Amino acid sequence: MIIAPDLANQPITAAPALAKKLEKLGIRRRFDLVLHLPLRYEDESHLFPIKHAPYGQPALVEGLVVAQEVQFRPRRQLLVRIEDDSGQLLLRFIHFYPSQQKQMAQGVRLRVLGEVRRGFFGDEMVHPKCRPVTPGEPLADRMTPVYPTLSGLTQPPLRKLIHAELRAQPMAETLPPGWREQLGLCTFAEAVQLLHAPTPDYSLQQLNDPLLPAWQRLKFDELLAQQLSMRLSYRQRRTGNAPRLLGDGSLRHALGANLPFTLTEAQQKVLVEILADMREPHPMQRLLQGDVGSGKTVVAAMAALAAIEAGYQVALMAPTEILAEQHYLKLSAWLAPLGIDVAWLSGSLRKKQKTETLARIADGAVRLTVGTHALFQDDVSFQRLGLAIVDEQHRFGVGQRLALKDKGGEPHQLMMSATPIPRTLAMSYYADLDVSIIDQLPPGRSPIVTKLVNSDRRDEMVAHVARICAKGQQAYWVCPLIEESEALQLQTAVDTFEALTAELPEWRVGLVHGRMKPAEKAEVMAAFAANEIQLLVATTVIEVGVDVPNATLMIIEHSERMGLSQLHQLRGRVGRGSAGGICVLMFETPLSALAKARLKVIYQYTDGFEIARQDLQIRGPGELLGARQSGMPMLRFADLEQDAELLAQARELAPRMLSDAPECAQAHLARWLAGREHFLKA
Repeated sequence: MIIAPDLANQPITAAPALAKKLEKLGIRRRFDLVLHLPLRYEDESHLFPIKHAPYGQPALVEGLVVAQEVQFRPRRQLLVRIEDDSGQLLLRFIHFYPSQQKQMAQGVRLRVLGEVRRGFFGDEMVHPKCRPVTPGEPLADRMTPVYPTLSGLTQPPLRKLIHAELRAQPMAETLPPGWREQLGLCTFAEAVQLLHAPTPDYSLQQLNDPLLPAWQRLKFDELLAQQLSMRLSYRQRRTGNAPRLLGDGSLRHALGANLPFTLTEAQQKVLVEILADMREPHPMQRLLQGDVGSGKTVVAAMAALAAIEAGYQVALMAPTEILAEQHYLKLSAWLAPLGIDVAWLSGSLRKKQKTETLARIADGAVRLTVGTHALFQDDVSFQRLGLAIVDEQHRFGVGQRLALKDKGGEPHQLMMSATPIPRTLAMSYYADLDVSIIDQLPPGRSPIVTKLVNSDRRDEMVAHVARICAKGQQAYWVCPLIEESEALQLQTAVDTFEALTAELPEWRVGLVHGRMKPAEKAEVMAAFAANEIQLLVATTVIEVGVDVPNATLMIIEHSERMGLSQLHQLRGRVGRGSAGGICVLMFETPLSALAKARLKVIYQYTDGFEIARQDLQIRGPGELLGARQSGMPMLRFADLEQDAELLAQARELAPRMLSDAPECAQAHLARWLAGREHFLKA
C-alpha cells in the first residue's frame, strides 16, 4: 500500500492560536508532525544516587528538599538543596518564579534531571528540570523525546499531537517492493516509530548516532525526494522549446586565429558539450565550473559566437559592475575586430546613453550585451535572445535567472562559477543542471605562494611592495571588509590609499572601489593593466574578473573577516603570468576558532575544489549556496559530506524510480515535498 498524497497533504485541524505556532515551526499539514523529529532525548528511565551522578551529562536524581533560600549577591538567585541517602546536591536557578519556590518547598521530594557540575559549594545543577514526586513513583519506561518548539508551545501538548498522528497515519512504504531490502534499509514506519518513541533497549548514544538504521532511512528518503524533484525539474525543462543554434563556425574560427593562445584540452572538451546542448531544440541549462584562471571567459565567448553565427543575440550577466566591465572590455577586444557590436548595460549609465543602448538591443543591432542586474529590468527587450550567460551564478537568485525567460522566448542558459562546487553539493542542489568542468589550467601558470602575516608587521609588507615594484612588477593591496558599513569600508580604502601614497612616493598608487563611476574605474584599471599604476589599493570589488599578468603580489588586510571563497578568488588575481605570485594574508589577533579554521584551509590548499569541500564542512550548504537556495528547501536530516554514500544511492535510484515506479515516486514526493511546488519550478 502506498500513502495517498491527499492524506499527506491534509491540513492540521487545531485551534487558530495553536495552528499559528505550529506553522512557525514549519508544521502545516498532518504529515509534517511525523517529520518533526526530536531535537534530543531525556533519559528518565534510570535514577542515579546523588553521589554517583556522572558529571557533564544529563542525569536523573531524586531527593528531599532540605533547604531553600533566595540570595541577592552577586545576583538574585534561588538556591535549593536536596538530599538522598548518598549525599546532597545544590540546585541553582538564576531565573525563577514564586510558583517554583512553592513547588520546591522544604520537605518536598523532587525528581531532578540536569547536568551535575562542580560548584563553589559542592556539586550542583543549574536550571535543572524538576517535578515533585511521591516516594516509589515509577520511572519512565523509555527515553523522553524533546522536540524543537517555541515560546507558548510546551513539550506535553506537542508530544500529544505528534504521537496521535503516529497512530492515525498509515506509515506505508513509498519504496517499490524489494528495493528497500536491496538497499539494506529499515521500513519508514519502523524508523519514525523508533525516533519518536524509542524502546527501552536504546541508549542516548545509540539514538544520537547518525548511523542508526532509523536515521539512515530518513536521510535516504529526504535525499531521494530531493533527487526526484531535481530529475522532474530536468525533465520539465527538456519539454520546453528553445532555438536550435546551428552556427557555421566562421566567427569561432576567426576568434581562434586572433587569440595569442590556444584552448586547452579541457576547454575544448567543455566547449563541445556546450555547443551540442545549444544545437538541441530544448533550453540548455549548463553549469560551467573552473578554478580561478582556468579560462572560462574564452569558452563563454566561443559559445556566444555560436549563437551570433545562428542569427541570435547573447546576454552576459555579472553580479558586480567591475566584473561586468572587465567582461565588456575583454569581449570587446576579442569580438570588435570580427565586426560584432558589444554593448555594456548597468544601472549607472546616464539616461541618454542607456536609452540609446536599449534601442540598439531592441532592434537587434547589438549582438552581445554585457551587464549587471540591470539586464533584469522591465525596459530591457531583446529582438532575438538565444543565449544567456550568467557569471558567478550563485550570486543570482533563482527568480532572477528565471526572469530571463521574459526577455524573448526561452534562451539557452550557460551558468559559470569560478567558485568550485563540492561534488556532493553538485550531486544534490545542482542535480537539475548539466555540469561541465574545466579541470586544467592554461600552461605557464605558476603556483601561488600563500603567507600568513600578523598585522603588526605592516611596515615589512610596505617595504616588500617597494621591492616588488622595483623589479618592474605590480601589486594589489586589498582593504578590509567591513560588513556593517559600506561607507566605512570606502573610507578605509581612501585612508589606506592616502597612507600608501605617502609611504611609497616613488611609485604610483591607484584606488578602485564600488562607488566610483564606471568611467573612473575603467580608467584606473586600464592604467593598472598598462603598468602606469604599480600598486592598486582596492576593496573586494576586484575579487573576480581582473586579469593583470604582471601583478605578482597581493596583500589582503583583515583576511580573518573574509570567507574561503572570497580569499581564494582574491588570491587568484596574482600568479597569472610566468613570474608566479605571492598572496599575503594579514590578520588581527586574537583569532576566533572559525577564522583560524578558514585561514588554515586557505594556507594549506590551492585547489579550489578541495577548498570548496572544506568550506562546505565549515559553513554547511545553506550559507555556501547563497542566493541559489532562494525558494529551495534545505536538507533537514541528511549531511552532504557524512551521507555522501546515501546521496550516491539516491541519485542512482531516482531516475529508475521515475521510469519503473512512477506511482511510488509521486507518493514519495507527496510525503516529503508537499506544499513546496515552487521548489520543482526552480
